[in-house]
Amino acid sequence: MDKLDAIFAPETIAVIGASTQKGKVGHDIFANILSNGYKGTLYPVNPKARSVLSVKCYTSIGNIPDPIDLAMIILPPKAALASVQECINKGVKGIVIVSAGFKEVGGEGADIEKQIKVLCNKAGVRLVGPNCLGVINPSPKVSLNASFSARMPEPGNVSFISQSGALCTAVLDYAADKGFGFSKFISIGNKADVDELDLLRYYHKDPDTDVVMIYMEELSRSAEEFITEVRKMTSGTNPTHVIAIKSGSSAAGARAAASHTGALAGADVIYDGLFTMAGILRCKTVNQLFDYAQAFAGNKYPTGDHVAIVTNAGGPGIMATDMSEQSGLQLAQFSEETITELKKYLPSTANFHNPVDVIGDAAKDRYENTLATVLADRGVDAVLIILTPQSMTDAIGTAESIVRIAENTIKPILCAFMGIVDVSDGVKLLQKHKVPVYQFPESAARSLGALREGMKWLFRKILPPYNLVYDKEKAGRIIEQYLSQGRFVLGELDGNEILKCYGFNILPMELAKTADEARQMAEKLGYPVVMKIVSPQILHKSDAGGVKVRLENGKAVETAFEQIMENAKKYDPDAYLEGVLVQQMAPAGKEVILGVTWDPVFGHAVMFGLGGIFVEVYKDVAFRLSPMGRNVARRMVKSIRGYPILKGLRGEAPSDIEEIEKNIVSLKALVDDYPVIRELDINPLFVHEAGKKTTVADIIIRLDDSAQNQCNGGSSNA
Repeated sequence: MDKLDAIFAPETIAVIGASTQKGKVGHDIFANILSNGYKGTLYPVNPKARSVLSVKCYTSIGNIPDPIDLAMIILPPKAALASVQECINKGVKGIVIVSAGFKEVGGEGADIEKQIKVLCNKAGVRLVGPNCLGVINPSPKVSLNASFSARMPEPGNVSFISQSGALCTAVLDYAADKGFGFSKFISIGNKADVDELDLLRYYHKDPDTDVVMIYMEELSRSAEEFITEVRKMTSGTNPTHVIAIKSGSSAAGARAAASHTGALAGADVIYDGLFTMAGILRCKTVNQLFDYAQAFAGNKYPTGDHVAIVTNAGGPGIMATDMSEQSGLQLAQFSEETITELKKYLPSTANFHNPVDVIGDAAKDRYENTLATVLADRGVDAVLIILTPQSMTDAIGTAESIVRIAENTIKPILCAFMGIVDVSDGVKLLQKHKVPVYQFPESAARSLGALREGMKWLFRKILPPYNLVYDKEKAGRIIEQYLSQGRFVLGELDGNEILKCYGFNILPMELAKTADEARQMAEKLGYPVVMKIVSPQILHKSDAGGVKVRLENGKAVETAFEQIMENAKKYDPDAYLEGVLVQQMAPAGKEVILGVTWDPVFGHAVMFGLGGIFVEVYKDVAFRLSPMGRNVARRMVKSIRGYPILKGLRGEAPSDIEEIEKNIVSLKALVDDYPVIRELDINPLFVHEAGKKTTVADIIIRLDDSAQNQCNGGSSNA
C-alpha cells in the first residue's frame, strides 16, 4: 500500500479546526467533504464546539475512538505544530495542512514549518502543504473533496498538481465548463514534504490516471533525480503523459555573466531543458494545458505526421492547415481510391483534396461519409474536423456521427466546433464520449501536433553510449594551480589544455610578449594565423578590438600586435595585459557555441547553439542538464532552429554532427569531474565536414571564486 493512499483514499478523516461558522475555511472544508458523498467516516475536531453540521465534534484527535488515516489541519502555525504532534501520537498516516503563515511569510512561520517537516519525516507520515487548497478524488469509490473549493469535478483520467491553491479553484471552474474530468486533484503549497516527483510516482502507478497536468512555480529536487525518474514514467510500454505550465518565464532571471552562456541562461531556459529531457510537454498558457490534456486523455495517438482536414468552410480550413504545419504536421496526400470515393458523397463544388471542403450546407451524412473515407486512407494518421454553425448545420447529428466512427478507429479524431451557443449540444456530446473538441481550429491543430510530439518521444531512437576516455588528472592539476594562486579566470592557453584533456581538437598556439616574438611564433606555426589579446580582465576580446584574423606575413603580424595592445589599453586602461596569443588559423567550418553555466538549484547546465558574435542576438541555443549522454546530446543538437544548416543546405556537405555530440558529452563530463567550474564558453567551435571533426577557436573558463584551495576532482552530482 502506498503511503499517499492515506491522502487520496482515506477511510477515515479528522478535520482539525473544523468551524461552525459558514465562510470559514474550517467550516467549508468540512462541509465539502460531507456534502460531496465521501464514502469514509468523517470527524470534526474543535474543542469549543459540540457539533459541526450536526456531526459530533471532538475536543482533540486523541479523543476520537477510531484510527485516523488523514488529518486535515486548518490552524495557525503554532497550533498546527502542536496538532501535528498529536496526530503522530494518534498514528495518523497522512496530514494536509491547509492554513497559511509558514515558509511563505518567513521568520517564525518558516521555522515552525521546518519543525513540522522533521516530525513527519521521523514518524514516516506524509505531509501535504502547508498553505494549500487540499486534495480531491472524484472516484465514485472515494468521492472526496477535502478542499476549500465547493466544486467537485467529474471523474476522469487526468490528474492535476498545482503549487497555487488559488489557481486550482479557477481550474476547477474552467474544467466544469469544458466537461473535463479528473482522476486526482491536489494543491501542494509550500511542499514541506510531498512534491511533484512524489505525486508523479503515485500517479504513474494509479490505474485511473493516464495524463498528468502540472502547474509549477519552482522545483526543489535535483535536476538529475527528477529527470531520471520522470523519464522512466513518460517512456516505455505504459507511459504517463505529463503536461506542465511553468510560471516565471521572463528573461529577468538571466544574470550578468562573464560568458555568453551565463548571459543566456535564465531560469526559464533551464526549465525548458529539464522538461524536454524528462519527456514533459511544456505549455505556455492554461488554455494550452487543457487543450493538450484533452487530446492525450483520448488515448489515441497518430503513428505519423500526416493529417487530413475536413471542414465546411474554407477560411477555417486554411487556418488549420497553417497551424498544422507550424506544429510539425503535414497534410496527407489522398490516394486515388480515396478521391474517387469522396466524389460519390460530395457535391461537385466541394474540394476533394486535402483539406476537404464539404461545403457550408453539409448535413451530418456528408460529414460521416467523408470522415469514414479519409480515415480509411493508409496515408492518413489523424483527422481534424471543423464545423462552423450555419443555418443548415446539424451540430448534434454531426457529433453523433463522429462519436460512432471514433469508437471504431484507432486513429485520433480532433474536432473544432466553432462558436458557443449554436454548437453547444454537439460539443457536450463529444466531451461526454472523450472526443477532443475545441472552439477554434488552431487549438485543435496545435493539440494534434502535441500528440505527435508525445509519440515521437515514446518511439525515440536510443543509441549506445560513447566510450570516451579523459585525462582527468592533468586537467585537475591545471585547475588546482589556478585556485592555489587565487586566480579564477583561465587563460586561453591553459583553457585549451584542459579541453584537450577531454578530447577537444585545439589549435597550436603560443603567447607573445613583443611584436618580434609574435612574428617568430607565426613563422613557426605557419601562416595564416590569428592573434588575440590575453588579459584576465578582457574576456570578450572582439569587443575590445583584441582579435585579428587571417594574418598572412610577418609585417602584418607585427602591425597586428601593436594594434591589439593599443586597442586593449584604450578599452580598459586598468587591465593587466599578459601579451598576445598567436594561434594557427582554424580551417573553415560552421560556427557553433558550446558552453556551461552553473545554476544554484540544478547545478551545471550545458548550452549548444549556433555561435559567433551574434549568439546573444539570435539566441538559437538549447540547454540540457544531468544526466547527459549521447542520446540527450543528439536530441539537443537537433532541437535548435539552425540544425538544417549543420545538415547541409543547397548542396553543402553536412557537418560533423557526431563530433559535436561527443564534445557536448565531454564538456558535461568535465564539469561533473570539476564542479568548481562555474562558467565556460567555447565560441566559436568550428564544425568541419562530416568525418573531419571540430576545432576550438576561443575559450573562456571561470572558476568559483569561493573555492580557493578546494579543488577536488572526481564525479559530482551537481
